[in-house]
Amino acid sequence: MSIIRTEDLKYEYKVLEERDGEEKERTRSALKGLTLFVEPGEFIAILGRNGSGKSTLAKQINALLQPTGGTVWIEEMKTSDEERLWDIRSTAGMVFQNPDNQIVATVVEEDVGFGPENVGVPTEEIWERVEKSLKAVGMAAYAKSAPHRLSGGQKQRVAIAGVMAMKPRCIVFDESTAMLDPVGRREVLSTIRELNEQEHITVLLITHYMEEAALAGRILIMNRGSLMMDGTPREIFAQRERLQELGLSVPQVTQLADLLREKGLALPAGICREEELAEALASLYRPKKEAVQ
Repeated sequence: MSIIRTEDLKYEYKVLEERDGEEKERTRSALKGLTLFVEPGEFIAILGRNGSGKSTLAKQINALLQPTGGTVWIEEMKTSDEERLWDIRSTAGMVFQNPDNQIVATVVEEDVGFGPENVGVPTEEIWERVEKSLKAVGMAAYAKSAPHRLSGGQKQRVAIAGVMAMKPRCIVFDESTAMLDPVGRREVLSTIRELNEQEHITVLLITHYMEEAALAGRILIMNRGSLMMDGTPREIFAQRERLQELGLSVPQVTQLADLLREKGLALPAGICREEELAEALASLYRPKKEAVQ
């Protein structure tokens, strides 16, 4: 059973535009008949230019927005069912771009326990969840700290712990590394990968960074509210010209591998991680070395 399923998902909204000195209401489409299946345990990166519909999709999954057409199911719960909103948001948690918008308490452990407390989890279980969640994101040592004294990357990990304390089966990261420095991004990405690999939490990572997308098992490319491409990182990044048409680039290591291939090296298309390039180059060298021996 898919953990997330959308069928012909549409989302339209009204805007006021000034034309000939008059304001007129106009309908715009953020999502145009999107059908999507996400299986439990997947790590999916979602790419697209600004305005492609990525964040709108994230808010549909978390039931922050409701479809104007089509349907969204989270583990067979319709997001349009208001009686199931807490269950839906507990199943599919969300981490936003700015951690300060999710941190509400003055002590880290109290902030992580805020969500479970508000849905009536018994006190003893709350503290068990808080301890486990902080350990999972590497922030147990900061349980008694004030959030405002933490770095950006540490705050984001506290925000992730707060979502984890709700025991979600899926977490949507909506450009959660965009405001972080390189060190903070590495910290958060490491946490995200561990949650996926060790806790088996389904991850949807919305990002502008191609190197982050390369870490996923599957990449979705959105453009103007539609799903344009769907495949593994190697399949997606092998289509460099198609990505350029959609206003996207490829990871730097992919660019380097493409240049080396153009120079005559027999490298496979779609290399998107440094370790992949290193292994491909090493495999070219090994036969020659063995022949000399």
